[in-house]
Amino acid sequence: MSENKFDRGSALSIFGSDRKEDFMALVFALVIAFAVFLTY
Repeated sequence: MSENKFDRGSALSIFGSDRKEDFMALVFALVIAFAVFLTY
């Protein structure tokens, strides 16, 4: 019985690893939040 591997659409990813992709998404979200904080 093969183990169930959760596929998150890695083929569409621009990064090799999911962890790096998650980290870049977090940084991007923080940059947007900081920009909004400075704007208003």
